[in-house]
Amino acid sequence: MNAEIENIIRETKANYCLECGKCTVNCPISRVTEKYTPRLTVERALNNFEDEILADWGLWSCLTCNLCNIKCPSGVDYTGFIRKSRAYALKNGILGVSAHAGIMSSLSRNMTAPKLEQNRLGFLSSDLRTSKNGDILYFVGCAPFFDVVFKNIEANVLNIAKSSIRVLNKLGIEPVVTKDERCCGHDLLWTGDVENFEKLAKLNTHLIERTGAKKVIFSCPEGYRTFKKDYPEYVNLNFEVQHISEFILEMVDNGGLEFQEFSKKVTYQDPCRLGHHLGIYEPPRKLIKMIPGIKFEEMPNSREEAICCGTSAWTNCTFYSEKIRTGRLLEAKGTGAETLVTACPKCQIHFKCTMSNKSDDGIDFGLEILDLVNLIDMCLRKGGK
Repeated sequence: MNAEIENIIRETKANYCLECGKCTVNCPISRVTEKYTPRLTVERALNNFEDEILADWGLWSCLTCNLCNIKCPSGVDYTGFIRKSRAYALKNGILGVSAHAGIMSSLSRNMTAPKLEQNRLGFLSSDLRTSKNGDILYFVGCAPFFDVVFKNIEANVLNIAKSSIRVLNKLGIEPVVTKDERCCGHDLLWTGDVENFEKLAKLNTHLIERTGAKKVIFSCPEGYRTFKKDYPEYVNLNFEVQHISEFILEMVDNGGLEFQEFSKKVTYQDPCRLGHHLGIYEPPRKLIKMIPGIKFEEMPNSREEAICCGTSAWTNCTFYSEKIRTGRLLEAKGTGAETLVTACPKCQIHFKCTMSNKSDDGIDFGLEILDLVNLIDMCLRKGGK
């Protein structure tokens, strides 16, 4: 076993595994197929890493949802083990199968070009007030590209960005929004391309520092997680980062917004990066419950028990992913909710993708998929502060 492999095992405490199986029992993939088990993946790694792990399809199928880490009594960082192992695999010319013909990973790599010219602000209408410099920057992320790639399923991810800016405007804030912003690099990092991830981290932090922003707000949990936990390993952040649900809740608590009635029953999908990775469960729920007339019903698997939407980093999206999504949508439907509220653009894309297929079983899910920020935007009382 070479030194790099030994470091991966040591840094992630993989050798602390007790083989208790709690990771496997809770793993969303293991629930739909016996072919994948985190426990055995670790066991094989400890016995013969290169022969067993680098050629294992499970290395790229893991959702990195972090549910296994939460449940592990020994503190094994299985999610970190997968990420570091993928980086090692990529160095050896091994990579997973990219969904959507690899277009999203190609876009991310293209954005590492220092003098890249982008046309990413075409969504800004005259009613959305933004600035070139200021204390608060809104990180749009990959929404402009998502809307083009997933137009066929009407993902409408850019509406999340529009609503975010509109809500900030309602709070008296004209956020900085820049045409030179790049992909945060989340997907590159989680598919092993550390070199290009680091380039994006440096480009983004330099750009943000030039605007003078003291706080960066995200509506995308992946972007937020990346800046908060991953960027500091490669760059120094001279600004604060915050998810928009946290920011809005602070403002609402200070009397910043009033809501009009929304007379529907809703349930909520905890995004893995926001919940399992960062422990942010309450702010979205508190905001939902503040809306007059809304009826909120938790899914049986929620908060720390929440199940992923089935795909991570656009890699190895298989029929297992569809099974996971179908199960989650049926769980949401089982609450009697009319609307499934998400707080992640990818959750919305993945759920709408499954719903657009009408499923092989002919299931009519009968659910509206709505992002949290879109819901808040819809329910802002006209004329409210």
